[in-house]
Amino acid sequence: MSDLSVRAATLGDLPSIVELRLALLREYRDHPFYARLRPDVNERAYELYRSQVTSPYEAIFLARRDREVVGVLRCVETHGSPVLLPERYCYVSSVYVIPRERKRGVLRAMMTAAERWCDERGLAEMRLHNSAAAPDARAAWGSLGFEVVEEVRRRIIHADDPARTSQGEHQTSHARAR
Repeated sequence: MSDLSVRAATLGDLPSIVELRLALLREYRDHPFYARLRPDVNERAYELYRSQVTSPYEAIFLARRDREVVGVLRCVETHGSPVLLPERYCYVSSVYVIPRERKRGVLRAMMTAAERWCDERGLAEMRLHNSAAAPDARAAWGSLGFEVVEEVRRRIIHADDPARTSQGEHQTSHARAR
């Protein structure tokens, strides 16, 4: 069996980060939140992920088997509500393991790196969202000790008005109507 390693990403890893995080979105192409990728998704992804890699409050971890990047996981040091504890926690997001590497310890290895990152910052809690329509993801997170504590819901207000699919498009169409 080949060696698995996990390390924090650098700017030189942007192509791999973009590839894996867009693969995650495409895997959920039927999900109500993730199905509508923008036409310029690649350019936007590079800009967004570049800012995340360089942020002092975030870390992106890459898992490698031999020389191939096989997984990605993002951690964000997040401030909680000023009236609730904890004051800060780690939000885990954008986790993806390529399909042939699933159930081979990649997620667990990335979580170990994420836990070390949390320990270095004095963060004692992790939170994440995962799709309710993904039984494998629910099982994986449950096996790592995450419990379900909340639901995320959505409501479409103007389903018949494609111009309102984003605020920018809404403002543009509203200006044209005047």
